[in-house]
Amino acid sequence: MIATHILGFPRMGAQRELKFALEAYWRGETQPSDLERVGRELRARHWALQREAGLDWVTVGDFAFYDHVANHIQLLGCEPARFAFRPETEELDRYFTLARGRAARGTEPGAAALEMTKWFDTNYHYLVPEWTPDTCFQLGSQRLFEEVAEAQALGHPVKVALLGPLTFLWLGKVRGPHFHRLSLLERLLPVYGQILARLKAMGVTWVQLDEPILGLELPPEWRQAFEPAYARLTGGPQLLLATYFSPLQDQLNLACRLPVQGLHIDAVRAPEEVATVADWLPAHKVLSLGLIDGRNIWRCNPDGVLETLGRLQAGPRRSLWLAPSCSLLHVPLDVTPETALDGEVKSWLAFAQQKLEELSLLATAMNQGEGAVAPGLAAARAAWASRQASSRVHQPWMGETLARITPAMGERQSPYPQRAALQASRLALPLFPTTTIGSFPQTKEIRHLRREFRAGHLGESAYREGIRQEIAYTVRTQEALGLDVLVHGEGERNDMVEYFGEQLEGFAFSGNGWVQSYGSRCVKPPILFGDVYRPRPMTVEWITYAASLTEKPMKGMLTGPVTILNWSFVRDDQPRAVTCRQIALAIREEVQDLEGAGIPIIQIDEAALREGLPLRRSAWQGYLDWAVDAYRLAANGVEDRTQIHTHMCYSEFNDIIAAIARMDADVITIETSRSHMELLEAFENFRYPNAIGPGVYDIHSPRIPTREAMEDLINRAAQRIPRERLWVNPDCGLKTRQWQEVLPALVNMVAAARELREQANTCPPQAS
Repeated sequence: MIATHILGFPRMGAQRELKFALEAYWRGETQPSDLERVGRELRARHWALQREAGLDWVTVGDFAFYDHVANHIQLLGCEPARFAFRPETEELDRYFTLARGRAARGTEPGAAALEMTKWFDTNYHYLVPEWTPDTCFQLGSQRLFEEVAEAQALGHPVKVALLGPLTFLWLGKVRGPHFHRLSLLERLLPVYGQILARLKAMGVTWVQLDEPILGLELPPEWRQAFEPAYARLTGGPQLLLATYFSPLQDQLNLACRLPVQGLHIDAVRAPEEVATVADWLPAHKVLSLGLIDGRNIWRCNPDGVLETLGRLQAGPRRSLWLAPSCSLLHVPLDVTPETALDGEVKSWLAFAQQKLEELSLLATAMNQGEGAVAPGLAAARAAWASRQASSRVHQPWMGETLARITPAMGERQSPYPQRAALQASRLALPLFPTTTIGSFPQTKEIRHLRREFRAGHLGESAYREGIRQEIAYTVRTQEALGLDVLVHGEGERNDMVEYFGEQLEGFAFSGNGWVQSYGSRCVKPPILFGDVYRPRPMTVEWITYAASLTEKPMKGMLTGPVTILNWSFVRDDQPRAVTCRQIALAIREEVQDLEGAGIPIIQIDEAALREGLPLRRSAWQGYLDWAVDAYRLAANGVEDRTQIHTHMCYSEFNDIIAAIARMDADVITIETSRSHMELLEAFENFRYPNAIGPGVYDIHSPRIPTREAMEDLINRAAQRIPRERLWVNPDCGLKTRQWQEVLPALVNMVAAARELREQANTCPPQAS
């Protein structure tokens, strides 16, 4: 018999109940008990969905009020000592202080939040644990055990999901004196042992230990640590080792021989490894196959899954489990309410609840025969065939269009120094020019305006006038603040990717397809189902209107092709590089239209460039080649006097700094504040050739940065980058903040830049 389970489930709820409960709590409008009640209701509802779909276990331990890695920091008792929490501080207040730099209530002083970075190659952000030589571990939270008891009280069979000890250590960063973080494993394993023993005593029979780092190119000492570590975790519940996001390759044998009772593999990312794992995994161990794509929203090919399962059932007798490839955290909850979505496209989709149904359908077909689920199987086959045959997916002329792309289209007319001189003459900016990343607060008035227009309650002319008023306010505010390069504020944009997708052919959109990005922040990725092209200009009207309101330089704001690709649910029927080139051509047309309208600076954000990297370094260069080429194709069809910016945020950039330089943007703005300017280490061995704006404050925290703190960050940057090439800016867009937070922060930022200019007048310029 084939059993079914999932590795994790979306947390936010059908109507984003958790998002709104969190934000109300952070505003001080509700009590901790109110937030806890919403959490209990969501967990109960999601466990019920799993059982109603016929899954053999409900998964417990995947829920988090902010982030599952932060949950583990508290569970394992390793909150960084720098927060100096008092013993009486409530766990929830400590949790949100770690995440946001400030508790929602209580008397704890503010502290810099934990660094945040991308979860492997996804758009989910996790909070980075901090390791010092003094880091200790202990059983620090009862929340996991309370959630297990909740599920058991509801009558559910429970499988607990935990991060594995090696992955947990790998995800953290060393702070302070350098030491080998792996040396902490000896302190960590006893606490994992306590957790497993406690779960066994509660009657838990299976624990899923996630070790996705087995898909990376691990140093030898990390590979060698797995077997002795897992040998010390025996004697508790049965262990399912879970890997995902990448092939195992040279770690495949290691994964198969670890002293655990089961192994889960990502059979979507690495279908070629299924047969080898089936051969090498001892017959007494469970093989869990991730044959349903947990990262994308397309319905599976039912015959492909049934063929794989049938082939394995015909081999040596073993226990087979069927699952999604990874946690369903990365897909929306339910496609059923999407009544406005194009019917044909909707028939091709499976969100989290539909993936539960797919698991049940396919397992029943294998366990009871296809006749037991004949109607459902017929519908699944019809949906798959419909997508493969649809004329809406492929445009017959697209191949010829792509064939006309030449290398020269990705080149600027002159090298950066020559361009910089022309741009300096045109823009006349001061030393340490100030700007923002593009967006300003998305107020309730803006959201109401957009909502009323979409619902048909507001005419187009009234809507446009409302947006023009918001743009005018944003421009006036920036002038009053004294910023040097202005933006229009993006009041008309719902999301930096969705906005562009709505104006490009080849995209479809859900009304409620929300996916958690971090904390309470959710995104609604476009559904990229077909060939992409631009039927008309997308931003020119709004940006030229903003430019007409000021004498200062106005910056046009676009999202780059790689980010649109990586932050969409992308078609899986052609190489991603081909799809990215299509998007790049569309953005190139927009760039040229903005330049033709007189916009002197154009920013093309590539926030998601790094997260598209294959997890194995040996495959990086292939991706970076086509991703950077796509950016250059989009950006470089302009004159030398037009200044091209790009922006990147919340990723590890040090190891791809050469690729970033090859993008050849005139100015790059990049996140560095939350990571304490760690990125600047890259410049010790690499001379970055163009201008750079290392973000001087963390916009994801409600803390207002001081002028002195921002001056310090820029001064640190100036030790490695000539000050003539330094910009001053926040580290990301301001749409998620409130005006009362943004205004004092920008006042301090402008003051910091002015102080730095005064200091520069009394100091000789540094050598470049």
